[in-house]
Amino acid sequence: MIVCGDDGLAHRLAAELRGVYAEQVTLVVPPSGRRVRQPVVGRARAASAALLDRVVNAAVNRSGAGGEPAASEQVVEAAELTEAVLTEAGADRAAALALVYDDDETNIRAALTARRLNPRLRLVLRLYNRRLGQHIEELLDQTAAVASGDGRGAGLDASTTVLSDADTAAPALAATALVGTSKVVQTEGLVLRAVERQPPRPGEVADPGLCTLALLSATSNDPAGADGSESSGEHGPQLLPDEAAVASATGRGTVVLEQVSYSGPSLPAGRGGVPPFASLFSRRLRWSLAGLVGCVLALAVALTIVTGEHPLYATYVTLLDLFGINDPAFHESTGQQVLQLLSGLVGLLLLPVLLAAVLEALGTFRSASALRKPPRGLGGHVVLLGLGKIGTRVLTRLRELHIPVVCVESDPDARGMATARRLRVPVVLGDVTQEGVLEAAKIHRAHALLALTSADTTNLEASLYARSVRPDLRVVLRLYDDDFATAVYRTLRAAHPYALTRSRSVSHLAAPAFAGAMMGRQILGAIPVERRVLLFAEVEVAGHPQLEGRTVGEAFRAGAWRVLALNTAPSGGRRGDGGSAEEDGAAASGLVWDLPPSYVLGTGDRVVLAATRRGLAELLGRRRRERTGT
Repeated sequence: MIVCGDDGLAHRLAAELRGVYAEQVTLVVPPSGRRVRQPVVGRARAASAALLDRVVNAAVNRSGAGGEPAASEQVVEAAELTEAVLTEAGADRAAALALVYDDDETNIRAALTARRLNPRLRLVLRLYNRRLGQHIEELLDQTAAVASGDGRGAGLDASTTVLSDADTAAPALAATALVGTSKVVQTEGLVLRAVERQPPRPGEVADPGLCTLALLSATSNDPAGADGSESSGEHGPQLLPDEAAVASATGRGTVVLEQVSYSGPSLPAGRGGVPPFASLFSRRLRWSLAGLVGCVLALAVALTIVTGEHPLYATYVTLLDLFGINDPAFHESTGQQVLQLLSGLVGLLLLPVLLAAVLEALGTFRSASALRKPPRGLGGHVVLLGLGKIGTRVLTRLRELHIPVVCVESDPDARGMATARRLRVPVVLGDVTQEGVLEAAKIHRAHALLALTSADTTNLEASLYARSVRPDLRVVLRLYDDDFATAVYRTLRAAHPYALTRSRSVSHLAAPAFAGAMMGRQILGAIPVERRVLLFAEVEVAGHPQLEGRTVGEAFRAGAWRVLALNTAPSGGRRGDGGSAEEDGAAASGLVWDLPPSYVLGTGDRVVLAATRRGLAELLGRRRRERTGT
């Protein structure tokens, strides 16, 4: 296995392949002085980044799962990923190659070169551009098929998978803004939803949902407790527990599978760049127009009473007096003369109001493509900091779920500004660390804060300030370093024990999906369970003795994998555009969730599995050993 990259995702992916799948890995990185890193601010932050490198390098000599020696790692330093560098790394004889550079063009150029060197090579690319990624995937697969000699690639184990770390991490980050859930997985029309439940009170029975995916760590309710990890032992989170473990786990929270719901307010997304009618005029102007209309109606009623005329006729005469096109009431009664004078006065007031309305409407249409300001009275929304690659994907996901969002961005030319304009999302331009910026985003009435900038210290500073304004605010931080993230998480939870705090590493969320693709399996998604990850994958039952011919109950292995659903959609017809998180997404994919434990898994079935990383690696490893005869 070869991994090429210039940031933390490459190291995380290499560690995933070594520690979980026991693969020999060649890591191609830029020279030490030229590596591209996330912004590092402060001595402590720099030390954390250096510590992460030492941990990754030291992992080469550690023991793997089951006491077996971990697979070795070879590191190749190269300023550019040329054909010579790929040859030196062994691309001509490797099984899979992952290109996870932060630049799309670099990954595409290297993929074209690698496919020419080895048509049988399984390629995994990290691309942000979705549409370009689909074309590149088809092009490289077609190239491999042509190189096979028959143009169809029969028997060829080569494939190309294009992934985006932003797409992989966005559902988990966006899901923290939902009421009652912190985990959502949605890929290619398949909808997988998980909800984190607090321990039931004495005398209460917890709702198990469709199934229980995990038990949270025993220290998750202790404000000073550590976030559960792989090394937490019996006190750590327990993935895919059986019924006996769930029944005996008193005082521990659970992660169950069920429907996602959001009960907060919703903001219209707008269509076709046309602003809604209410946004054409300011609140003050609308009240002015309403007052004038009320005056006209009052004058019409008064004229009806004075003259005894029909109400419609009285209204007509009032409008004539209002616009100054009626004859003077010289020979009429005193009441009519007074009403005519009042109508003329209202007409004088109406002229500037109409002019202001025209000017405001023209200005609104001219600025329809400009950034919106947070509306007055907004509350229950999500404040999103940073409109980079991750922030843009999270923003799109939140709007698909009809969650109101206010963005904060310091760069007016940021990647996600165009998306914010298209979705008509309010944006506050300014440095989030300066006073008044978060107040302009209505942080005091917000439901959650998503700090997703590329600087850890900026995210931390914004979170601390927001907590000083709203101690019970739901906070999610994007932090690069795991050690730093754990320390921040524990401190914030100890200081605010009744508020929800989550720290997320994008590379930690994305690495399992990239590793699964390198092993030849499409990972549908991953959800974080404290500091561990639960994977969702679609697997063909044929060739897996742990699944084939067994019932759903017999196929379940606690702590390893669990069959969640049967996919009855035609093979090859599952790919889609991702869609929105609606119930018809699952129906369109042909998912059957209510499988009885006695259902026998047949050879032609395809099932959706929830699995731990090691459990999925065991399935893949046995299948590969049977295929190769080793």
